[in-house]
Parts: sequence; C-alpha cells; structure tokens
Amino acid sequence: MHFSSPAGFVKSPMSETKLTGDTFELYCDVVGNPTPEIQWWYAEINRADSFKQLWDGARKRRVSINTAYGTNGVSVLCITRLTLEDSGTYECRASNDPRRNDLRQNPAITWIRAQATISVLQKPKINASDQIILSPDTSTKAVTLQCNLTTAHTPHKESFWVKNGHEIPKTRTEQRNTVYRIPKPRAEDSGEYMCVYTFDMAPNANATIEVKAKPDITGHKRSENKNEGENAMLYCKSVGYPHPTWTWRKMVGTSYTDIDNSTGRFFITSRDNYTELNILNLDINTDPGVYECNATNVIGNTAEITILRVRSYLAPLWPFLGVLAEILILVVIIVVYEKRKTPDDIIDGKKTSLKTNSTNNHKDKNIRQRNAK
Repeated sequence: MHFSSPAGFVKSPMSETKLTGDTFELYCDVVGNPTPEIQWWYAEINRADSFKQLWDGARKRRVSINTAYGTNGVSVLCITRLTLEDSGTYECRASNDPRRNDLRQNPAITWIRAQATISVLQKPKINASDQIILSPDTSTKAVTLQCNLTTAHTPHKESFWVKNGHEIPKTRTEQRNTVYRIPKPRAEDSGEYMCVYTFDMAPNANATIEVKAKPDITGHKRSENKNEGENAMLYCKSVGYPHPTWTWRKMVGTSYTDIDNSTGRFFITSRDNYTELNILNLDINTDPGVYECNATNVIGNTAEITILRVRSYLAPLWPFLGVLAEILILVVIIVVYEKRKTPDDIIDGKKTSLKTNSTNNHKDKNIRQRNAK
C-alpha cells in the first residue's frame, strides 16, 4: 500500500552573479508521492509581485528547461548568452496536490516554492593580443602576450595567466596591464592562454589568446617485433595547438593505404595529442611493413613511421630446433662411421693371417724334408 506524501525540496536553486554573455543553470530536485510536477517562474528585479511562467525555448531560444520524472522530479533551467535584462528572481515551483491547477485554489497553498536571485553584470572590457602563430623561422624570437583591463564594473583585485586550463605560476599582479613572455617559443609552448582578472564583488573576467603551432610528434615506436597471432600496439604523441586530427596509413607496394576501424582487426583510438593503433591476431603475410601516423592541424602536418616485423609462431622454437638438428647430424656421422668399420673387415683380416701362417708352415715342412734327404 502506497501512502501519499506532500512535495518537498531535495535540492533548490542557488543565487548567482554572472557576466553578460555567460550561461547559468539552476537545479531543482523534489520528492513526494505521487511525484510532484515542477514549473519555473520569473520576476524582474524589484517586481516580486509579478511572476510570469517560463517556457522551454523562450527569450529567442536562449531558455531551455529539461525535466525528468521518476521517483524524484528533477528539472534544470538553463539560460545562455545572458543580457542585463536576464537579472531577476527565478522560482522553482513544485506540487503533487490534486487541486494544484484548480483556479479557485490559492497557489500559495497548493505549490511549494524555492527562489534564486540571478544578477547579471556588464562584462568588463579587456583588450588582448591577437592570436599568434609559431613557425620554425620565428622559433628563436621571443613572443609577448598582453592584456589590458580598460573598463570594469568594480575595481579589480589582481590578474594572472592560465595555459590550457592551468594557472601559470608567478604571474599574479595587481596591474591592469599584464604581460606574459615566452622567451624561446617551441611547439610545446603553443596552446590556449587566458589572462584572468579577479574582483571583490563580481565573477572573474578573462580574455583568450591562442598561440598556434604545427604539430610536432615527440614520441613514437621506431619498430615493433611480434609473433604471428599476437597483438601489436603502435602509438604517436605530439605537441602543438590546435590538437591535431590523426590518421594512420600502411605502405602497400610503393604507396600508402589509409587504415580505419572497419576491418575488425585494426582499432584506432585518438585523443588530443595522442593516437594509438592496435592490430589484433597478427598475420605474418599481410601485417608486416611500414606504418605511418600523421598529425594535421590548421597550421600544418607532420608524420612518423614505425616498422612492424612479424615472426613465425615457430620462431621461439628455432634455437631448440637448431640444437636438435646438430645432435641428429652428429648421431648420423657416428652411425655412418661405425657402419664403415664392419665385422666383415675383421673376419677377412683373420682369414688372411691364417692363410699366411699355413703357407709358411708348408714352406718350413718342405725345407725340413729336403734336409732329411
């Protein structure tokens, strides 16, 4: 038997301060039996008495509402590309009261409410360097990235630099104008740089500077030796920005043939600056050869080769079979040699010696007979 229980909040939306152009998301998680219905409402700043219901796709499709009903009711309100007019009070309403949609009832009694205030501030203006492209010719020339905070809603505290999402140590300063120098830029110095400004009463503001470079493959296998039937793993890793598109090819005759995941034995996995080619159940006839990984981005491309050798599965037995062959040859030589020293030769030898003795005895006898006469 299921007992009904009134709606209650597990998670209610939280107030936030955002900048123009940003995105915010508000979460609402409710329980009750039966599962409560969820609605989103909005009121402008200082107009708390005039709430209007929000719908998915409102405000020129900048509003999205995603709600799922199960044991709990869970709803997410998302508004993108914020403007100053998006500031206001946002309200999650929930109810499982059967009278909740009866116009004669007071909604304050049949619906529970949770509110969050969203404050949208004008995004500070930051003048930043244009994107920089590193080339082999300029690799010895220092690169300077620069940001200048020109207008801000409140005084800033400090600024710092970030590369690929990680703060660069020892770059914090209180200056509005901040500079980051790369003395001898190489491919590994490329990436997404950001100057970030912090404020006491407002979210951080930032500007992005892209430093781009052709991919440079910094690691790969020169060769791989495997036995037939085994699996082989070839890989390449690179530096350079933007992250490259990876391709694998195999030398067939005098030209390269592209490799993909369609054959069932070749599997390519690539992510950012790394790619891997796995070959299953190696075939000694078709798989050995020259393999090439190629990294390509908008600046250029680079490639490296790996030589794959596949030995017969009998290969580990060759040393043992070699010793066995030597033993067999030795045995054959001994047998042949012994065969040539046959017993017949020995018997013939005895016969010859007997014959000689009898002839000698006969001669002696004749001599004795002559002497007797």
